[in-house]
Amino acid sequence: MADHGDEMTTNKKVVLRRYVTGYPTAEDMEVVVTSHVRLRVPEGSTAAVVVKNLYLSCDPWMRGRMSKHDDGDAVPAEDFVLGE
Repeated sequence: MADHGDEMTTNKKVVLRRYVTGYPTAEDMEVVVTSHVRLRVPEGSTAAVVVKNLYLSCDPWMRGRMSKHDDGDAVPAEDFVLGE
């Protein structure tokens, strides 16, 4: 196994820029670089791995969370918070 203890990478996340009406577009979301992380398995760990995601899936049920609902509306899950 190669030692990647000193290798660094950026950590990215996709956040909701604005609530969606109609079909979601790329402008509704934003890729944010949140930090730099060291690619290493924690010391002393024998069962841990480092995983790098290559793809992001936006499942259909997430669409409902991308819209702003009025308080008290019966929704299966809470709305996403803008910027998170």
